[in-house]
Amino acid sequence: MMGNGGEVGRTRRAVVSLVVPCFNEHDVLPLLIARLQELAAQLATERDCDADIVLVDDGSTDDTWAGIHAAAAADARIRGARLSRNFGQQAALTCGYELAFGDAVVCLDADLQDPPEVVLEMVARWRAGFDVVYGVRRRRLGETAFKRGTAQCFYWLIRRLGAVHVRAAAGEFRLLSRRALDALRHLGETDRLLREMVGWIGFPATDVLYDRQPRAAGATKWPVHKMLRLALDGIVASSRAPLRWAFYLAAGLSLVFLGYLSWRWAGHAWLDKPLAGLDSAVLLSVIVFGAANLLGQAVLGEYVGRIHRQSLRRPLYIVQELAGRREVRNGDRENGTGS
Repeated sequence: MMGNGGEVGRTRRAVVSLVVPCFNEHDVLPLLIARLQELAAQLATERDCDADIVLVDDGSTDDTWAGIHAAAAADARIRGARLSRNFGQQAALTCGYELAFGDAVVCLDADLQDPPEVVLEMVARWRAGFDVVYGVRRRRLGETAFKRGTAQCFYWLIRRLGAVHVRAAAGEFRLLSRRALDALRHLGETDRLLREMVGWIGFPATDVLYDRQPRAAGATKWPVHKMLRLALDGIVASSRAPLRWAFYLAAGLSLVFLGYLSWRWAGHAWLDKPLAGLDSAVLLSVIVFGAANLLGQAVLGEYVGRIHRQSLRRPLYIVQELAGRREVRNGDRENGTGS
């Protein structure tokens, strides 16, 4: 089967874009750039591909942008984009996707936990005909039991609540063909979980297993509260399940308490006695129904809030500065905003 990469290879040398969102990664940036340059050389010799490296600074407060700017000045394969503030990983990754002009585009984390060398196998799978190649974590080396446990809970939760297209144990480390990326760029969600959106487009996909490495330098940018926020955004953006669950909760509680009150009434009505414990039951029902009502309003508020943000039609990100070469190919945008 001739894949997208094979068709390109018969007419011109294929280009693989390597997209890396960065936020306060000054400590690891020299190692990252060196590994990406090594990967670019391997792509040229082992896969007959040119490399296009796109580093997106997501509003860093350290010297990350200075390092990106210097690297772009020294290596023509490297380009940089500096966002005007911290818009979040999903927006920064979207920016990188917009700027990438490769025939295939790979996203990597700046911390080097996802080994760049795995990209070689991803490119081989792409050339075999797959439009999406997921990097799936076989093992998570150097991580605590708490980190591994919370990661498992994250994937279990979002899949149970409706984000069914999310690959278990797969993050943002993946390859997209140009046609898959073009399809992804047509999706206009403001609150986005790209790993769900990529699965939704439905192009032929496969997995590459790898061992996730310990962070090369610096501190993690994904504490538990950020993982929970990402899970919430993904669930609400991709599913109506929370609304249904709120309805089922209200209906179930109503049946339970109405049934209980009916049973108490039927058991005492013929005795012409007061219903012992009725006041307690009524009080408990008021408390439980009040809590359920507040929960339902909170769920509804999450959906309404996202509708409001979507209606504002603000860009996902704003580019403050660009670094590196300026040629525009295959949708490389320099208009300073994201769609």
